[in-house]
Amino acid sequence: MSKENKLTNSLSLEELKTKGSELEGQLFKLRMQKATGQLANTSLVSAARKELARVKTFQTQKLSQPAKSKAAQKTAKGK
Repeated sequence: MSKENKLTNSLSLEELKTKGSELEGQLFKLRMQKATGQLANTSLVSAARKELARVKTFQTQKLSQPAKSKAAQKTAKGK
């Protein structure tokens, strides 16, 4: 796991939502620059898209994490 992924994984759910919305805005700006021919480095678009996907993945993991722990507790109580 890269240093960036470890940092993103340590963020809270609210921080991940904030970072996700910032990345969506950045991605929009990059797409507009690319469409108008102002973007010199077009690989920034795909890098921003991948980073947004990572953040959304971590959001999903954080949301499902409490559900998994509750299911594990129910299983442990049943034994």
